[in-house]
Amino acid sequence: MVHHQAFHSSDGCNKLLESFQKHKSICFVQKSSRRVRLIPTKAIIAEGPIILPQEKKLAVPKYCESIYQTIRRPTRTIHIGKVQTGSEHPVRLQTMTTTDTRDVAGTVEQVKRCVDAGAEIVRITVQGKKEAAACMDIREALFKDGYDVPLVADIHFQPQVAMMVADAFEKIRINPGNFADGRKTFEVINYDDPAQFRAEQEQIRETFTPLVEKCKRLGRAMRIGTNHGSLSARILSYYGDTPRGMVESAFEFADICRDHDYHNFLFSMKASNPLVMVQAYRLLAEEMYAKGWDYPLHLGVTEAGEGEDGRMKSAIGIGALLMDGLGDTIRVSLTEDPELEIVPCGKLAGFGERACREGFGIEPFTEAHRDIHTFTRRAGQLPEQRDGDSVDYRPLLHRDGSVLSAVSLEDLEKPELTYRKLGAKLVVGMPFKDQATSDTLLMPEIPSSSDKDKRRALARLQEVGVHVIAPAAALEADPLPHAVAAYPLSEAAAALRNGGVHLPEGAGRFCVSVDGTETEEDVAALRDSGAVLALLNVAPGVSRVHASRRFFERLQSHGVDIPVIHQRTFPAGVSRDELILTSGTEIGALLVDGLGDGVAIECPSEDLEFLRTMSFGLLQGSRMRNTKTEYVSCPSCGRTLFDLQEVTEQIRTQTGHLPGVSIAVMGCIVNGPGEMADADFGYVGGAPGKIDLYVGKEVVRRGIPMEGACDQLVDLIKEHGRWKEPDADEGDIEAIAEERLEKGPQLV
Repeated sequence: MVHHQAFHSSDGCNKLLESFQKHKSICFVQKSSRRVRLIPTKAIIAEGPIILPQEKKLAVPKYCESIYQTIRRPTRTIHIGKVQTGSEHPVRLQTMTTTDTRDVAGTVEQVKRCVDAGAEIVRITVQGKKEAAACMDIREALFKDGYDVPLVADIHFQPQVAMMVADAFEKIRINPGNFADGRKTFEVINYDDPAQFRAEQEQIRETFTPLVEKCKRLGRAMRIGTNHGSLSARILSYYGDTPRGMVESAFEFADICRDHDYHNFLFSMKASNPLVMVQAYRLLAEEMYAKGWDYPLHLGVTEAGEGEDGRMKSAIGIGALLMDGLGDTIRVSLTEDPELEIVPCGKLAGFGERACREGFGIEPFTEAHRDIHTFTRRAGQLPEQRDGDSVDYRPLLHRDGSVLSAVSLEDLEKPELTYRKLGAKLVVGMPFKDQATSDTLLMPEIPSSSDKDKRRALARLQEVGVHVIAPAAALEADPLPHAVAAYPLSEAAAALRNGGVHLPEGAGRFCVSVDGTETEEDVAALRDSGAVLALLNVAPGVSRVHASRRFFERLQSHGVDIPVIHQRTFPAGVSRDELILTSGTEIGALLVDGLGDGVAIECPSEDLEFLRTMSFGLLQGSRMRNTKTEYVSCPSCGRTLFDLQEVTEQIRTQTGHLPGVSIAVMGCIVNGPGEMADADFGYVGGAPGKIDLYVGKEVVRRGIPMEGACDQLVDLIKEHGRWKEPDADEGDIEAIAEERLEKGPQLV
C-alpha cells in the first residue's frame, strides 16, 4: 500500500524510523521549514537512487544546455494566434485580466490597457458557460478595435467550457489537477496496486481527447499548466505534493496530446514557493531531455503578492530559470492591476535574452555537489567565541542568513537617522538590535580616531552586536577596536601559506574578498584558516551566476566551510525595480540552490533603509530568514470574490508586524489549498461576501461575513499562539538605554 504522512519536524526522526520499519518503502522529503513528509520510494524512484549524506554525489543531471553558460534551451515553435513562441523567438510577455469575464466592455478595455503596456498574450478566466458565451463577444470587440492579441482561456474543472471557448480564443490553459479529476482535492486514496493508479488514466484520456482533437483541428495552442496547489487527489496520494508529482501530472496530459499527433502546446509548473517552482521546472526540463521532447516553457511564480515582495519572489524563481536558458513565455503574477505586471515582466525577459545573446558564462567546469532535486543548503561555519575575546563575535552573522549594509562616513554624521535605517530600535538616542537590523556594516572608509562623534556612533552599534568590516589597509593606518579586517583572498592565501594572517592592531577577526576568478590553490588555503566569511563580489564582465557556482564547487571540493556573502554593487541611478529584479535574478539563482549565507547589496544613490529591507526580502523570498509577515497573495481574476488589493492591504495593516507568520490571501480556492502549503493561515473567498479561514490546508471557519473576517483572522492567529503585540518590549529597552547612557560607550 502506498503510504504518506505529514508531521512536524520535531518528531521527524522517530516517525521516519517507525514508518520505515512498518512500510519498508518510504523516503524522507523536506516539505518546508515547519513540516516534513514521508512519501513512497516508488513515487520518486525515477529521480534516481536515494543518496545518503556520506555517499559521493554524481554530477548535476542535464536540465539545461549548460551549467557554466547561459544558452537558450532549444524548443520547437508553437503558434498562439499571430504570436510564435519558442527558442527561436523572443521571450513572450503575458498577463491576465482581473475583470468579471461576463463584463464584456470592462474586459475588453482592460485587455487593451495590457496590450498598450506591452503584453503579447493575455489570459482570461472562463469558469462557466456564461463566461464562455461572453468570450466570443470579447474576441470580436477586440478585433473590431484593431487588437489581435492572442487570448488564453483559463479553464478549471470544466471540460465542456474548454470545448466552447476553443471556438473563440487562440489558446486554452488546462490545469491537470482538476480538468478530469474533478473536485477530489481533499480525498486521500490508497492504491494497493500501481495498476489501479494507471487504470484511472483512462478516464483522463476519455475526458481530454475531445479538446485535443478540437485544438488540433482549429490550430489552437494549449498550455498544460500544473499548479503546486491543485494537484489531483490521485497524484497527491501517489507522489505527494512534490515536484515529481507536478511533472508526472503534466506528462499524463502531454502523452495524450502526442498520441493524437498534437504538438502545439507548452508546459508550466507554477508554485507560490520559488524553491518548489524552480525544482519543478528543472525536473520537467530534465525529463524532457531524457525523452527527447522540445516543448516550450511558460514561467511564473504564482500568487507572488504585491509591490517589492511580489517582484522579488518572481525574480528569484523566473530569473533563476532564465539564467539557465529555460523559459519561453513569462508572467509576473502581482496583486496589482494587470498592466503593471508588464514592466517587471519585460525586465526579466530582457535579462534572460541578454544573457543568452551575450553568452554569459565562464570556461567549462564540472559540478559534483549542487543538488537540483531537493533543497540542501550549504551552511557555512558561523563565527565562534574564543578565549580572550573582549566582545562577542557570534552576532557577526545570522544562522538563517545575514544582511550586511554598506555605511559611509557621511551616514555617521547623522547617527540616529542611520540607526533607524539600519533597522535598529531607537530609545533615547541609543540603538538596539531588532528582528530586521543589519547584522554587520561594510565600511570602505573608517572615521579617523580623532573624530570622536563618528567613532562613538560605531561603538554604540558594536555594543549591540552590529560588527564592522573594513579593509585591512585602512585598519593598519588607523586602528578601529574590534573591527573585522578584510583582505583580498590572494593576499590572505599567501599569508596563510607563510604562517598565518597578521591582524591590524585592535582587529579581532579577518575575512576575505573574492571575485570568482581565484585559483584552486588560493581557495584551498581557506580550509581551517580562521577567516569568518568570504565577500563574493564577482569581477565586472564575469557571469555572476556561473562564476559563483564554480567558486562554491571549489569550496566544497576542498572541504572549506567558510560562510559566503553575496556582495553586489550597483552604479548610481539604478531604479528600484531594477535593483530588486537584478538582485533576485543573480543572487536568487544561487540561493535557491542553497549557495550562500547572506547578501550585501550596495548602490551609492539609493537609500540605506531600502537596500536593507530589499536584502531581507531577498533572504525571505529564498526561504532562508523570515523577518516580516509572509503573504501568499493571488493576483486576482474574474473568479475573485472580493477586492484583493484592498483586502490584502487591510490584512497587512493588522498583521504586518508578525515575523515568521505566513498568511495566504486568496480570492477563491480554484488553485487548491496546496497553494497554502507553506502558509500558516489562509483568508479565502468562499462565496460572494463570505470568507473561509484556514489553518494550513484545513478550513476551520466557513462563511464568515467579510465585514468581520479580518478581525476573526486575528483571533485565529491569537488562538494558535502566533500573535504578539507590536513593540511590546519598548519599556525594557528604555531602561537599558538609560543605563548605557550613564556609562557611555564601552568600546571606544
